[in-house]
Amino acid sequence: MTLLPTSAKAAPPPRSRARARSRKNALVGWGFAGPFVAVFALVFLAPIGYSLYLTLYRDRLIGGTSFVGLDNYRQALTDGQFWDGLARVALFLVVQVPIMLGIALLVALAIDSGRLYGKAFFRIAVFLPYAVPAVVASLLWGFMYGNRFGLVGNINDALGVTLPDPLSPSWVLLSIGNVVTWEFVGYNMLIFYSALRVVPRSLYEAAAIDGAGEWRVVLSVKLPAIRSALVIATIFSIIGSFQLFNEPSILQELAPNAITTDFTPNLYAYSLSFSGQQHNYAATVAIVMGVVTAIIAYAVQLRGMRKKG
Repeated sequence: MTLLPTSAKAAPPPRSRARARSRKNALVGWGFAGPFVAVFALVFLAPIGYSLYLTLYRDRLIGGTSFVGLDNYRQALTDGQFWDGLARVALFLVVQVPIMLGIALLVALAIDSGRLYGKAFFRIAVFLPYAVPAVVASLLWGFMYGNRFGLVGNINDALGVTLPDPLSPSWVLLSIGNVVTWEFVGYNMLIFYSALRVVPRSLYEAAAIDGAGEWRVVLSVKLPAIRSALVIATIFSIIGSFQLFNEPSILQELAPNAITTDFTPNLYAYSLSFSGQQHNYAATVAIVMGVVTAIIAYAVQLRGMRKKG
């Protein structure tokens, strides 16, 4: 009988070595991803879980906190104040988002055209308002909107006219839309301009050979090439519209009769939690609003992917 060497007996089969190598690679991967997963769970998943927990309870004057199941959700779905705020931000979205994205797209196309002198200056100038904090921007525009102390009031005094009050109930939503547009046109312009810069030059050369003019190049080459950027900017803008809070919250001090505590769903949830001490119901409003935002954003993304396909 022939005896095998000791080293040959101890060598594991190839399948075991592959399994050990795969396990080692998995451990290395978790070593890199572990810190992110821990932070993600702590700052994202844990607050959502705690909010969901709060929605199942309600503070009562007699008996303290008690389990109510889905009663808070039933109340939210029949809450007129919540739906009024949701309808207001939906109107804001339908009007403001197309205007903002349209202006951003025109600016990006103008800078990318190569016929605009000083395009580096214009790119920075258009983007600069995005660097201004939302609180500062709201205060800045709020004082300009003032008809007694601001720019509107100065124009009225200088020209002897009476301009519409931008902070009146009829105009305040439009005024907030102007502030948001001023803030985020540059941000969306940068998304579109970055997408335009990676469009292959060969497409432009082929279009020029076919005799396409500037507008035909824009409609047939540039816009289809940046469709993904358009979808992304639209989704971000939809989410931002449903999260509308900073601007009405700051302007509320200047226009208390026009901006009520339920002007937007986020402002309503904030008022419920910090002014009304209804933390459980405020968490419910926030969760419902998050679900509505996620559904609409997903629908827009799905529609954009289908068109692209």
